[in-house]
Formats: sequence, C-alpha cells, structure tokens
Amino acid sequence: MSLEQLAGKTVLVTGAGGLIGSRITAQLRQLGARAISVCKLDAYPPEVYRERFGIDTFNPDFIVGDIAEPGLMNRVITECDYVIHAAALADVAACTRQPLDAIDSNIIGTQHVLDAVAASPRVQRMVFVSSASVYGNGCPRFVEDAAVSPVSVYGNSKVWGEYQTAAMLGKADRSYAIVRYFSVYGEPQIVKENSHSWVVAWFAMRAALGLPLQLNGGGHQIRDLVHVDDIAAGTLHALTSPRAHNKTVNIGTGTGTSIRQVAELVGAHYPDTQLVETPMPPGDPEGGYASVERMEELLDWRPTTTIEEGVARYVAWLRANPSAIPEWMHRAAAA
Repeated sequence: MSLEQLAGKTVLVTGAGGLIGSRITAQLRQLGARAISVCKLDAYPPEVYRERFGIDTFNPDFIVGDIAEPGLMNRVITECDYVIHAAALADVAACTRQPLDAIDSNIIGTQHVLDAVAASPRVQRMVFVSSASVYGNGCPRFVEDAAVSPVSVYGNSKVWGEYQTAAMLGKADRSYAIVRYFSVYGEPQIVKENSHSWVVAWFAMRAALGLPLQLNGGGHQIRDLVHVDDIAAGTLHALTSPRAHNKTVNIGTGTGTSIRQVAELVGAHYPDTQLVETPMPPGDPEGGYASVERMEELLDWRPTTTIEEGVARYVAWLRANPSAIPEWMHRAAAA
C-alpha cells in the first residue's frame, strides 16, 4: 500500500502537538488524509506550540486533552481508520525525576489507547511509537530481535508499551506495527530546561549564545540521529506497508555519530565555540545505531537527510528564528 492511499482516510495522531506529531500530521494532510490530533499541550509554553509547531487549537480536529481521560479515546477512535500513538512523556531526564508521571503518560495513557483500538473494528492498523532506549547499553548496532535491556524509566515504559500492544491487539486481531525511533532532531525543535536530550538543538542554541558545549561523560555516547522529516515519513510507511503487519521496526539511518562529533559539526558553524567535559547524567545510555535491514525490507524506504545536512538546516533555521531560544537559556548566558 502506497502512502497516497491514505488520501480520504481518517488518522488519529496522539501527541500531535509536539515536534514529531505535528510533522506527522502535516505529512498526512499533504497526502489528503484527515488527521485528528490529541495532545495535552503541557510540555512547552503556549507560544511554542503556536509559533514553532503551527498548532491551531481552533481547528475542530485538534483536541486538547489527555489520552488517559476516561472515555476520550473511545469517542475519538470510532471515527478513525488508523491510529499513530506517539503521546508520551518522552524526556529521559524528566521520566527519571518523575517516574509516576512517566507511568501516568506512558503506561496508563497507552492502556486507554489500546483498549479503544481493540474495541474498534474500523481501525485498520495502529502504530505504537517506541524508542531505541529499549535496547539500553551493549552492542553498538541494535537489531530488532536482540533482547531489550533498558537503563532508564523511559526505556522501561516503552518496553511495557511494546509488549502490551502485541498482547492486546494480537488477541483482538487488530493489525499493529511498533516503530523504535532513534535520536530525533530537526527544526523547529526547542530544548527543555533540565533535559539532556535533543542534542542538536541543545548544542546549536548554546553555541548561538556563546556558551560552551557540554560533553556528558566526554561525549563518547553514540547516537543514530534521524531528521524529523524522515521520522514522520518512516512512521507513515509503517502505518501502510502490508509487510509491517505485527512487526517491530527500527527507524534509523544505520550510521552512528558520537555526541562529540555532533558538537564539532555544530561548532563548525560557530567557530569560537568551546567544548567542555561534564559528568554523565543518570539514565543516559551509551547508545548505538540502528540495524536498518528490516526497515528497508519491510517498508521499502530509508531516510534521506544526512547529519551534516540536518545540522546545517537547524543552524540556518535558528539564525532565522533567534527568538526560538528559550528565555532560561538567555539567563544562563548572562549569568
């Protein structure tokens, strides 16, 4: 099934207010699909959703709400042909600090979505958005059939979501696909305070303010950095590809990049940038890169944006939108 066959279909995207969800809904609309969005809109200030992610809360297809709200998913999913479940507390550091919030969003909320999908004969497939964090540490090349071994609260919650998706939707005879995102980046990504995720945005904004780039643990961790345009496209291929039925698929580039290399790529755009080594935060995995053979075979697709191109795009966007840098980062620069 090609992506063009989504034209005229109704697709629910949970977590549609964030970077990834908003990009998925934009691509769905370009394909002629009706995208119904559900999001709490509580991760950023209101102006970020409005000005950066282009969220229109007056659109009747955008529902400001919590997926864990009793009855909400049942009401919405009855209208839908497909479901992409991307809503989550997706910040590793926040999940570590507030594990009960992670349970509420990533486990209880997911259960409400699964209950509704299992009860709806109209849904043709659900994509559960998981993460490379389920792999934890170990071999640098992560293969889908390898044992999962998460080292963070966030990773634990995603493992549960994967198993629960397979158990519930398999029993209900509903088609599903599980996608494991590797490290997502790209414009207009905005960093969060007290987070150590979103490394391209974090480094670019610090460099733009003349701040040193902090290399946690020396910056030797490996990440497979995937531009958000490619993440969205890969998710839609998983939604429609017949061969992705009940499969788990990495969404990555197959290329590992160290955090230090990311800092150097950003620093090339800001020549006076300094690099400093800082302690490793809890829950930050050594990382690795995706095995992409299954992705290429089942989805007949692969990402197209290189890390060099993606960093250059982000820096160009940031220079054109300097007001995107949060006020708390300006205060840090002035301190």
